[in-house]
Amino acid sequence: MARLRDSYAALPPGSPVRLAKRTSNLFRGRDRQAAGLDVSGLAGVIEVDDQVAEVQGMCTYEDLVDATLAHGRIPLVVPQLRTITLGGAVTGLGIESTSFRSGLPHESVLEMDVVTGSGEIVTTKPGDELFDAFPNSYGSLGYATRLRIELERAPGHVALEHVRVDDLDELAATIEQVVTSGEHDGERVDAIDGTAFAPGEAYLTLARWREGPARRPSDYTRQQVYYRSVQQRRTDELTTYDYLWRWDTDWFWCSRAFGAQHPLVRRVWPRRLRRSDVYWKLVALDRRFHVGDRLDRRAGRPQGERVVQDVEVPVEALPEFLAWFDREVGMRPVWLCPLRLRRQDGGGEAGRPWPTYPLTAGQTYVNVGFWGVVNVGPDAPQAPRNRAIEAKVTELGGHKSLYSEAFYAPETFDRLYGGEQLARVKARHDPDDRLTGLYDKVVGGR
Repeated sequence: MARLRDSYAALPPGSPVRLAKRTSNLFRGRDRQAAGLDVSGLAGVIEVDDQVAEVQGMCTYEDLVDATLAHGRIPLVVPQLRTITLGGAVTGLGIESTSFRSGLPHESVLEMDVVTGSGEIVTTKPGDELFDAFPNSYGSLGYATRLRIELERAPGHVALEHVRVDDLDELAATIEQVVTSGEHDGERVDAIDGTAFAPGEAYLTLARWREGPARRPSDYTRQQVYYRSVQQRRTDELTTYDYLWRWDTDWFWCSRAFGAQHPLVRRVWPRRLRRSDVYWKLVALDRRFHVGDRLDRRAGRPQGERVVQDVEVPVEALPEFLAWFDREVGMRPVWLCPLRLRRQDGGGEAGRPWPTYPLTAGQTYVNVGFWGVVNVGPDAPQAPRNRAIEAKVTELGGHKSLYSEAFYAPETFDRLYGGEQLARVKARHDPDDRLTGLYDKVVGGR
């Protein structure tokens, strides 16, 4: 914290305040960063005490899980990628298969310290104006330096059941039934997500916490690829550790773009390098040197538009969205992750407790994640597919996460993401406007 304060004091008066952080899980362009806050000493776990952990803001979930599992505990929601930080999942958004019962990561935060644009360290709790506006603010209100979060008992291992549900209306109905009852066919469900491989082929993966070690756990860090097992197996079992990171090894299915799923390549690709942060670096190289564009031109393919998004749509709108998505975008597989907010009141207007990401309390949403390139032709730089997705999600009463590119007009953005309240909180805690505003960050790329 002393180094953080010193680095703030060293910034030229009136200059922008940002993190001196070299890595990121964001998929949108940003301006080159000047000197920033030194958070290099804020990447650890301070304490694990039964049902609560006290954690520094730049601690990755990989390090956090290592610490809590040693005490037989896990965070209520563990985002899929190892190098997502706890502070990042709160000031941004995170989600995973326990979100249908535990909400989003910021909803299990009991207290946090935030360094604001004025350099003040503010301790804030649920119900405080700063706390309630902080989720989805992406550093426009400050950066979390310390968080106290709830934990739950870790299972001995995790049993999986992959249920094929091909009709879209039945898919939505089954999701709502599991979310509402917490059961499927009379048996408790502890976590749920899904994979839609093609029109007419979708699977819901039901996870159940089990006592004791797994007898014959699968290992998808070797030759086998987890997402393919969803189609190939009715049941499965994983260690708790491997369940939490089941998607990270192949970045869901995106590692195939680098050849990492080819049997011969996989055999020589070191296991320690089969992880999302390695693939992210490869994407950064592609963006820098335009390798994909060159390969498309050489192969005679139309110019590609990168479509990397996560959206939340109400469960009853899921069939319409997926049918539209197949017609207009045509990208598969897609990931499905149901969620409901834990919090029922406070923060924003009645029934919408988190003002900067105003989902409705009591409503089941389904996160639909899709990540890849669509070959659209010379219009690709205008992002026609991404703009169409934004419009469709808004039409259906949903919301889009802001970790990737966004194209909203300022008025639309403020209406969808609580712009009025965000501006009020920012004015109080950043009176000199040294933190880049949310719209400028996520749409303007600053």
